[in-house]
This record gives sequence, structure tokens and C-alpha cells, in this order.
Amino acid sequence: MLGVLANRTYRHLLLAQAVSLVGTGLATVALGLLAFDLAGDRAGAVLGTALAIKMIAYVGVAPVAAAFAERLPRRTMLVALDLVRAAVALALPFVTEIWQVYLLIFLLQSASAGFTPTFQATIPDVLPDERDYTNALSLSRLGYDLESLISPMLAAALLTVISFHSLFAGTVVGFLLSGSLVLSVRLPSPKPATPRGIWDRTARGIRLYLATPRLRGLLALNVAVAAAGAMVIVNTVVLVKSAFGLGDADVAFALAAFGAGSMVAALALPRLLERVQDRRAMLAGAGILATGMLVGPIASDLASLTPLWFLIGLGYSLTQTPTGRLLRRSAHTEDRPALFAAQFALSHACWLVTYPLAGRLGTTVGLEVTFLVMAVLSAVAVLVASRLWPAADPDVVPHVHTDLEAGDAHVSATPLDETGRHAHPFVIDDQHPIWPRPA
Repeated sequence: MLGVLANRTYRHLLLAQAVSLVGTGLATVALGLLAFDLAGDRAGAVLGTALAIKMIAYVGVAPVAAAFAERLPRRTMLVALDLVRAAVALALPFVTEIWQVYLLIFLLQSASAGFTPTFQATIPDVLPDERDYTNALSLSRLGYDLESLISPMLAAALLTVISFHSLFAGTVVGFLLSGSLVLSVRLPSPKPATPRGIWDRTARGIRLYLATPRLRGLLALNVAVAAAGAMVIVNTVVLVKSAFGLGDADVAFALAAFGAGSMVAALALPRLLERVQDRRAMLAGAGILATGMLVGPIASDLASLTPLWFLIGLGYSLTQTPTGRLLRRSAHTEDRPALFAAQFALSHACWLVTYPLAGRLGTTVGLEVTFLVMAVLSAVAVLVASRLWPAADPDVVPHVHTDLEAGDAHVSATPLDETGRHAHPFVIDDQHPIWPRPA
């Protein structure tokens, strides 16, 4: 897995991701404590609303940002967005009102909505080999786990000597270091093959996504991930501090257990995916999420919550990590930024529902009922995904072109069989707007 680090460009990008996420992880812990400081037992509702605002920014801004990104050098765009995020994070320690939390979260996450899908779409261009890219996805997943494991542990240590407001300074440093590392390398910026209007560029990724069966299944799996993930992120602080009567450091410890489970799965996935298809691994991961939510009400103290959060972290990473492989094989190089932005927007649309749902239900009907609601959402998502994503999902798909002449260059490039069909690696594009029905 570590051999991919020999690529200098990827190595710098991975470090940029890691330091950015350490800072983001510190902000996640601090934001939960800030919500509790401002709203007490209603912290879950406040945090749920704040994170819903984050999702609104992600859903609304990501496709538009991807459209404009086609006109800008990727390195310039990524560095500029890191600077914007650092500036906004610098203001977070001075928040005294709940509405200020909401405003700053919107500004911060609008910048992230432009940064993250552009960053993700760059990696397959830097690492075109599929094995290297699979290893990179696992390392990237480990980078995300820094937010859930190392960052909370660091936060727990820092909280013994400083107030939680000071944790936001780590976020600023993380974004500044991220921008410096991106600036230190040259990044590919593929140009679109066909000039398109702004609306076409904005909506193109979502059209490609929804027309691809495996990605429709992925969208259903995003629901399971969002349901379980929202329960962990929104209600950990309420479970630990209100239900268990424990302190700030215990909140960080519980979140670290979730991150540890995710890290274990990420380390195992490169070898697992050599033997098991993406579909099977991801459905299994989502099944673990549904099971974890179902048994959630039995968690009555930190000793029982910790292994549960570890299990959910395991399922979370097992479902999430192969996503990039699906997106990579589902689009041409020039369409990848739009497709990654579509995944970013659509997956976060799921979080837009589950974040406030987890917060409001936890406040109004109790955490036990909230666990069960999230279990039902996750289970239904697994069932729907298994129906939408065909078990037989080859890259090369036989199909026929009824709208092209027999002498067309695309048709003549691949020999036709006796039924008039030809076959090649199939993705949705201008010449293939509809997925062919199975023969």
C-alpha cells in the first residue's frame, strides 16, 4: 500500500489532506462542545441544525463550483479555497451566539464544497493505475480517519491544558499547511473535450450519475452511511455528557473509537478488494451500519458505547472507501470532476436529511427511538441498493447505436457482432446517454 507514496505529487496531496483533516477534526470536537456551551441539553438540536446548514452549502455549491473549476487551474483553486477556510475558521473562537455558528459554518463549508470534489477528482489523474488508485483510496480513508481518531485524541490531550475555544486555532493551521503543500506540486487540469454552457456544466455530473446503475445503487448506500454517521456525529456529545454524565475528554474518546473502526477497515480493504467485488463489500458494510443502529439502544455507558462506535466505524469505511473506484470507472477523464462533484452533492443531500433528523428526534423522542429510526433507514437503503445495482456489473457492455450511421467513426472503431451490437468499456457520455438493457 505504501509504495504509492513514491509518487511525489500524490505524497504531497495526501499530506495536505491529512493536516487539513487534523484541523477539521479539532474543529469538530470544539464545535460539539461549543454547541453544548451555548445550548446545554439542546446541543444535539443546535449541532444538527449547524450540520444541516453545512449540507445545504455542500449540495448547493459543489456542482456550481465544479462547473467553474473547468475554467481555473486546479492548484490555484485549491490553494485559494484553503485560504478562505483558514480565514473563516479564525473567526470561530469569537462566537457568542448560535446564529453566528450557523453563518460561519455556511461560509466555511461553501469553500469546502469547492475544494473537496476537485481534490478527489485530481487523484485518479495523478495515479492512473487502478491498483495504485485503490491503495490511494485506502490511504485517503486513513487520512479521513485522522479526523475521527488522532484529532479527538489530540483534542482530549489539549483540553487538559486549554479551553475548547483554542482548538479552532488548530483548524487554521491545518488549512494553511494544506494550501502550502498543494502549492508545492504541479497538478493536472484536464480540459473538457466539448465546450459547454454553465448550466450544462453544472448539471452534467448529476445527469451522468443518475443514468449509471451502479451509481444509483451508490446513492442508496449513501443513505445508510448518512443515517449511521449522523447518529454518531450529532448525538455522541449528548450520549456521553447528558446520558452518561461524563466529561469533554470522554466525548473525544468515544469519537476516537468510531475512527479506529474506520481505520481498521481501510487498512484491510486493498487486499479484500482484490478478492471481493466492490458491490459485495459495500453492501456488507452498509449491513453492518444497519445492525449497529439496531443494537444501539443497549449502549448504557461508555464501556458499551465504545465497541458499538468501533463496529459502526468499520461498516462506515467498508461502505465509503470503494466509492472512488466506482466513480473512476463510470466516467471519462474529462467528466470526472463533474461526477465527483455530483457524488459530493448527492451524498451530502442524504446528510442534509439525517443530520437534523438525528438531532430533532434525539431531543424530542429520545435516543433509543432515534437509534431505531436510523436502523430502519439503513436497512431500507441496503435493500434498495441491492436492487438498483446489478450483481452482474461488467465494464465492457454490448450495446447498439440506433442514432448513429453505420460508417460513424465510433461505431466502426469496434467490430459489430451478428446482432449489430458492439462492445467496449461503457460509461454515460454524449454518445451513450442511456444505459443499455441487459441482453
